[in-house]
Amino acid sequence: MATMFELSASTSAMRPSSLTADAPSMADSLPSINFGFDDLRDRMARFTEKFDTFIAKGRKQVLEERNRFRINVAELQDDQRLKTREIGNLANRSASHAQTIDKEAAETAEMHAAIASITQQRDARAQHRDRTRSEIAAIRKQVAQRVSAQQHYAKAIDEQAHLNAPELDFWQTYLCLRIEGTGTVDRLRFVFTHVDEKDWEKEVYFDLDTEQKDYRVASVKPKVDAEQIGRCVERLNDNRDLGPFLKRMRELLTAAMN
Repeated sequence: MATMFELSASTSAMRPSSLTADAPSMADSLPSINFGFDDLRDRMARFTEKFDTFIAKGRKQVLEERNRFRINVAELQDDQRLKTREIGNLANRSASHAQTIDKEAAETAEMHAAIASITQQRDARAQHRDRTRSEIAAIRKQVAQRVSAQQHYAKAIDEQAHLNAPELDFWQTYLCLRIEGTGTVDRLRFVFTHVDEKDWEKEVYFDLDTEQKDYRVASVKPKVDAEQIGRCVERLNDNRDLGPFLKRMRELLTAAMN
């Protein structure tokens, strides 16, 4: 600052000591300098105009981009809501589909169980049917055998009856005998009368079972000693002579009656 003061002082010393109002100024003697303020002002104005235009355009672009961004955001939000709704619908459909699948699986299991039960019942019935058929076949075979045996036996009886008819008539008359059926196959009832002196019509009888090869007395009225009947039947099975057997049985029944 001292240097500046000294320069100012020296400059003041170099100035003329007396200056009048009419004396020409040093500024007037200086050369005129054109700094180009007008051009600079125009350039500044054009720059300002361009800058304002740029700012306006940028602001407009920013606004447009912001509006587009908001529109895009709104569209994205709408899409998101739609997707969320679709996801919810798909979840509901998936849950319903899963329930349907579970229900169908349960129904399928029930159907398989029912089919297995029906199959088991069918197999059991088929086995029962086969057993029944086998039993029926065996029964038919037995019946056929019995029918054949009865036919042979009946034929033999008929043949024997033709041979024994006179003898049988004799014994029926002589012993007051009547031969009846008992309602049971291969069983005959021999009924005697005139065994009670007080009541000639009173009857006694015995049933002879001829189903087996060896005959046997199935029932008797009145009651007779089983050992005596056994001896009579044993003789009959040995000699197959029916006349003496009937005579002996009448004697046993008469004795039991009296």
